[in-house]
Amino acid sequence: MRDRVLGGASLEDPAERKNLFLLIQLRWIAALGQVVSIAVVSWLLGVELPTLPMLGIIAALVLLNLASLVRLRFRFRVSNLELFAALLIDVAGLTAQLYLSGGAANPFTFLYLLQVTLGAILLKSWSSIALVVLTILCFAGLTVFYRPLDLIVAEGLGFLSLHILGMLMCFALNAALLVVFVKRISRNIRERDARLADLRQHAAEEDHIVRMGLLASGAAHELGTPLSTLSIILGDWRRMPALTKDPELVDEIEAMQAEVKRCKSIVTGILASAGEARGLEAGVTTMHAFLDGLAADWGATRPNARLLYDNRFDQDLEIVSESTLRQVVFNVLDNAYDVSPGWIRFTAERDGDLLQLRVEDQGPGFDETILSALGKPYQSTKGKRGGGLGLFLVFNVVRKLGGNVRAVNRPDGGAAVDLILPVDALLIAEGRDDE
Repeated sequence: MRDRVLGGASLEDPAERKNLFLLIQLRWIAALGQVVSIAVVSWLLGVELPTLPMLGIIAALVLLNLASLVRLRFRFRVSNLELFAALLIDVAGLTAQLYLSGGAANPFTFLYLLQVTLGAILLKSWSSIALVVLTILCFAGLTVFYRPLDLIVAEGLGFLSLHILGMLMCFALNAALLVVFVKRISRNIRERDARLADLRQHAAEEDHIVRMGLLASGAAHELGTPLSTLSIILGDWRRMPALTKDPELVDEIEAMQAEVKRCKSIVTGILASAGEARGLEAGVTTMHAFLDGLAADWGATRPNARLLYDNRFDQDLEIVSESTLRQVVFNVLDNAYDVSPGWIRFTAERDGDLLQLRVEDQGPGFDETILSALGKPYQSTKGKRGGGLGLFLVFNVVRKLGGNVRAVNRPDGGAAVDLILPVDALLIAEGRDDE
């Protein structure tokens, strides 16, 4: 299901999931660091520590990490409250370890700053402030409530020297972890912002299409009446003796009737396409019949065009006659005809599970600026006011059908536009009649 980010919270936010995973990684580092610290202080410095309770806290953090990894397998949105709870548990674990190892006198109390910094980056304002307040209260409590740390003072190495050494180690650890994790969190935030910007762009494009569709539908309704009037008038003219005596006038009237009929067909097509992507009157056909008919129908509307049609699709599958795809191919062929009426090649072939439709021409090709902004509205080299909507609509319709569009300049001159679609998007699914 597509994430609904605009206008509401999405079911899944990859950036928040990555941030939660970073907290899990930090907790693994903390657990390993605590085990190493206990071993060094107990065995190397000969300090007596409450080893079992401290190892119990580490075991609880490990179990929490395993549960968090299982939770990440369920693709639900990671909320601010969940990140806040994860940081609170880390603060509680650090506080418990400091309580058992000297309280505020322990140089590793500066690790509170790591939690506060991460909270300032990851959390909303209220929760980051709450984390700061709770951290201060924990630090203040450790000045009063703690288990004294009995140090074995070696000759020439007093408590102050050990304390300074511990502070140096804590500073180095803090600095390294902050650099690594803050950079990774910032990268996650940048990726999320880029994803949101892309979704906003798609939403704006879809809104633009809806407005154009409403405009086209309204124009089609308005054009219906004058076209019907013209058809009636031309029919009357064909029966008027004063006009039927002149063969030249009769030919011109027949040509006008044919053009009016074509306009009415275009208006009918616009109204039929104003509904769902698969029109309500979509019929059943085969792949070869659809492609062959598409090429023949376009060639009939452009009798002066030299269209080279090559159908290489291997199977004549039963498909739905997709009216929107038909209009899209017509649009690309029309663009090719505008720049290269003397030579156009239309090729259809299969590439695995994909249908690839290629339209090639011998025109001037695409400008680099057009290629870089391909698929955006009002990108045109024709200089027409409001032009450049053709390929924009092509991109969006093909994307709706699950495909993509590729445009390149041909090495020997001209341009090529590829419409690449999954064949499954056109196949008749089982049970469609029931639906």
